Amino acid sequence: RLDDTRMTAIRRCEFCSDIVDVYSPSIWAGWYRGVFTDYKSVSEQEMQKVKRFLHVEWGGDSHARRHSENVFANLKGIESGNGADERAGDASLYGGAARASKDGDWSESYIVRLIDWHLKEQETMPWLTGAAYWPFKDFSTPVRPENPVPYVNQKGVIERDFTPKESYYVFQSYWTTEPMVHIYGHSWPVRWGNQGDRKEILVYSNCDEVELFVNGVSQGVKKRNSQDYPAAGLRWNCVYEEGKNEIRAVAVKGKTKITDEISQEYQTAKWGEEASATLNIVSREGDTVLLEALLYDKEGVRCLDSKKYLEFELVGDGTLIQNQGTSTGSRKVQAYNGRARIKVNLNKGKSIVAVKSEGIPTVFMEIQ
Repeated sequence: RLDDTRMTAIRRCEFCSDIVDVYSPSIWAGWYRGVFTDYKSVSEQEMQKVKRFLHVEWGGDSHARRHSENVFANLKGIESGNGADERAGDASLYGGAARASKDGDWSESYIVRLIDWHLKEQETMPWLTGAAYWPFKDFSTPVRPENPVPYVNQKGVIERDFTPKESYYVFQSYWTTEPMVHIYGHSWPVRWGNQGDRKEILVYSNCDEVELFVNGVSQGVKKRNSQDYPAAGLRWNCVYEEGKNEIRAVAVKGKTKITDEISQEYQTAKWGEEASATLNIVSREGDTVLLEALLYDKEGVRCLDSKKYLEFELVGDGTLIQNQGTSTGSRKVQAYNGRARIKVNLNKGKSIVAVKSEGIPTVFMEIQ
């Protein structure tokens, strides 16, 4: 009554969807139900029921720093065409129908493809009033104790300490105008496969064209087309060398040229079940030490797809920087590609840090 020009809106409240001017339904295609290629068809069905269709309930969880060479593993049993709304029990990691939220790997590799598909489709939906992605940042929750970061809803495009996930740059490539380019995998230090395998490299950019270089050799120029999925056509299948590889992307938008670079190792050695762990110092900054735990099989090969829970403990003068709700700030955390990190404040003293995981010997390290 005070402002009769203001639109009314609500989300996920079916019994009053016909009352408001703008409505946002629950459509979690490819996460809680269905496959993400269902997104447009399910949205069209929902659009017929309301005056104006806004979409803010979509996406999925991703464990920061976890990446996958096979993003659709374990998802073959998911039914298409059975709706995409979130239903009771869908958020559970156990029971019920096959779904990505339960059976998927929670990798950033899967979520960037899901988000990329949604953004691509939204550009072809003229009846879409608008879109937003409601969980900008991972957030705490009392009901998800067994998530990779316990008690954290991990649907954000940034972590709770504002560290961007890879999906952050997918949104940039669609929704920003300032020239940007980002090679997928800044937090993926080691890729794996067979010698001579061609590995897909994705580049997210809003520029007109991008040229990719692997170890100084041009892999060709690709032009951006938002409907050429994935990565708007900015993708290459390249052969990595065993060991260190240098990846560089050069993007052009008008007269502007920008670049992005990453280094990745490539491992061809195959691993078995996790048998041991190591604890190493990554860096020191003043009185703060960054530690990294790595998981190995009995032959000493890194277990690059391990998702075992790792728990850090400390006795002595120092303090674990924990309970941050992030991939690098949690005392207990699921491994991301067979590793996990945490920081310790030494408090100018001496401490013993331990890392343990079920089924493997506990590792201790003295630091001062």
